[in-house]
Amino acid sequence: MPRVVPDQKSKYDNEEFFRKLSRECEIKYTGFRDRPHEERQARFQNACRDGRSEVVHLKAPMILNGVCVIWRGWIDLQRLDGMGFLEYDDERAQHEDALAQAAFEEARRRTRDFEDRDRSHREDLESRRQQDPSPGSNMANADVEHKMR
Repeated sequence: MPRVVPDQKSKYDNEEFFRKLSRECEIKYTGFRDRPHEERQARFQNACRDGRSEVVHLKAPMILNGVCVIWRGWIDLQRLDGMGFLEYDDERAQHEDALAQAAFEEARRRTRDFEDRDRSHREDLESRRQQDPSPGSNMANADVEHKMR
């Protein structure tokens, strides 16, 4: 199953979902919503210090709805809000397209190999039938051989 759609750039350029997210918009840190603001700040800042997220400025490549994008933005460590937007990731899109094409070609090759083996097997069965057309003769030979053991 491919991770990306066939024409990523067209989807990014034409879908309203991506058009909205490609404009800078307000973002908020929503982790630990049930905790007081000060505790949420401390948890977010500790996560930054522990290396689980970058401080203030963020850049996050991802595949979103089958399209390679980069989310860029910043978060104020005190208010836990900021601004961010999506941009099309052309380099990663080309890489993912190549991976998808390679997977498609491999699936096509495996299907062709299976069909070739199946055709060869059917031809072998047909040639055996033509050599010994009496019904059940192979079964009788197998039974005799089995009894002799």
